[in-house]
Amino acid sequence: MFKASKKGTDMMNEKLPFSKYTAIGVMLFALFFGAGNLIFPALLGQNAGTNLWPAVAGFLITGVGLPLLGILAMGFSGSRNLQELASRVNPIYAIFFTSLLYLTIGPFFALPRTGTVAYEVGITPFVSEGFHQGGLLIFTLLFFIITLWFSLNPAKIVDNVGKILAPGLVILLVILLVTVVIRPMGTIQAPVGNYTNGAFVKGFLDGYNTMDAIASLVFGIIVINSVRSFGITTKGGIIRATTISGLIAISLLAAIYIGIAYMGATSTEAFGLSENGGPVLSNAASYYFGTFGLILLALLITLACLTTAIGLVTACAEYFQTLFPRFSYKSLVFFFVTISFIFANFGLTNIITFSVPVLMFLYPLAIVLMLLTFLSPLFNHKRIVYILTIAATFLISIFDGLKSLCQSLEIDYFGWMMPIVSFYEKTLPLYNEGLGWLLPALVVIIITAVVSRLLRASK
Repeated sequence: MFKASKKGTDMMNEKLPFSKYTAIGVMLFALFFGAGNLIFPALLGQNAGTNLWPAVAGFLITGVGLPLLGILAMGFSGSRNLQELASRVNPIYAIFFTSLLYLTIGPFFALPRTGTVAYEVGITPFVSEGFHQGGLLIFTLLFFIITLWFSLNPAKIVDNVGKILAPGLVILLVILLVTVVIRPMGTIQAPVGNYTNGAFVKGFLDGYNTMDAIASLVFGIIVINSVRSFGITTKGGIIRATTISGLIAISLLAAIYIGIAYMGATSTEAFGLSENGGPVLSNAASYYFGTFGLILLALLITLACLTTAIGLVTACAEYFQTLFPRFSYKSLVFFFVTISFIFANFGLTNIITFSVPVLMFLYPLAIVLMLLTFLSPLFNHKRIVYILTIAATFLISIFDGLKSLCQSLEIDYFGWMMPIVSFYEKTLPLYNEGLGWLLPALVVIIITAVVSRLLRASK
């Protein structure tokens, strides 16, 4: 009785005032809120048209639900970082998975995207069509030089500017979105492409593009450390605090996603379909607030993307220095900024196109790792369950990535792929929707978990 009473007292002491949960939640929202959070719901809204709401529902599962799941998984696991969590599968796999994740949210895709989104949304309206590529080169050169400077000279000014910019950009977006609801730019048009049939699944897969779910496996440690700084130390207290703070963060994200998607849907009649979603915000700002709105949007989004870029460069350089200690932090910063600048000049549309195959491969592995983390106590954390489940997921998601790569390059599938793809199409439910990995992963978890428990019971 005494122990139970003491435990209950501890749980009571582990609660925080709601203002603290809100502070952590807003911080988490600021971490998630980046370039992709603006362009992808806008593009979804334009293409989904009258099928907007089922598409948005699917998008919210992967764009909002999975990031929350990732944050909670890190808290539930008790791991110090992502590599330690992924080591439950295998130490070598952990390095591979963590490195690929950092490269994806870093110099390969998310980092270049910060520069191109800032240009597409903020600067393109002021540049003549014939100078678009030249303007991108000049802008991204300046953008990444500034990123390089602040990444080499970390200063509190970046954090302070970020704390001011995030609310400023959100306030501007709220004003813009409220105006869109009160006075829509036009009527919602018919859906196009895959949104005509299966809008929910298409929205679900489009949510991958935000990269927030895989980023949550990195951000989770930041949130947990913030929770601990307020005196929360027990596992239950940490999970409770991360849940409440996470719900605050994703509620803000969800509201913005829904609003931007609706804005995109109502913009098609007035401006036509956008190639990458970038021009939707600038067109809307110009439509409602003229040149002043464009300038304000350009300033806020450029600075917001800049602070995101600095954070990503710093995180990537710090992680890879732990893997390759002989390379200095400074040299890694130079390397990642240079790669990001080069990739940024391929343009936003190309960055999005080539990120999709990697995300189709990486996302299922990340989702399954999250599920295994929560289910791990049921099978006594047996490594064999992790290994076989990740292996089954890998064998399917690698072909999803290759298929997507062929589609991106507009080439036929490689000949050696065809028998395997054909087999998957015939045998795996939801394979053609990009979710063929889901049922096999669940089946392997169940079978291996049951067998591991039976073997333990027989000893």
